[in-house]
Amino acid sequence: MTQSPSNTASMYKMIGNHTFDQFINIATQFHNYPAPGLLIGGYMVEEAKLHIPEGTLYEALSETSWCLPDAIQMLTPCTIGNGWLRIMHFGLFALSLYDKYTGKGVRVWLDLDKIPQASEIMTWLLKRKPKGDQDSDRLRKEIGMFGSDIMSVRTITLQDELLTKRRKGIIARCPVCGEAYPSKHGPICRSCQGESPYVQASSQKASAAFPR
Repeated sequence: MTQSPSNTASMYKMIGNHTFDQFINIATQFHNYPAPGLLIGGYMVEEAKLHIPEGTLYEALSETSWCLPDAIQMLTPCTIGNGWLRIMHFGLFALSLYDKYTGKGVRVWLDLDKIPQASEIMTWLLKRKPKGDQDSDRLRKEIGMFGSDIMSVRTITLQDELLTKRRKGIIARCPVCGEAYPSKHGPICRSCQGESPYVQASSQKASAAFPR
């Protein structure tokens, strides 16, 4: 017998105060696509928040740059811009929330021992199939049904040096390009030192790059 939409929706676990479908809509607006990692990340963030005492001023750490940082920015006050979100490029699908003063908190990760071997989540996580060959509908349904059941949590304490707050320091005028930059980067800005991401420095206006 075919399930009604309401019964199907009731199978899915909430992500905080959001239904699964609501979070999919929010994720689409924020991320441009309800990526599996972002949906799973929503459950991970909310699970971590359950273990943080109310009133704690916390920060976040993502152990991957893929999707998880956006889940953190959507569901917590921690963003890249305000400096409360740190990204470690470990390639591990895990995140931590921790007291910004003591460094004590919790780490949540996708637990391979809790994910069914035959699930589409396992196929996605271990890249057993190319993205185009994965069953996206099944994957999304499994994410909503399993929720935080496929995750584990442990207490952590961040190393002291990671609690140091970022500071710009003294700002100087670069003698080459004339722009303001942190003087701790050297006698000229890092862009003029050869680290510029652009093919060549250009003073052209945007209208020249994108002619109408």
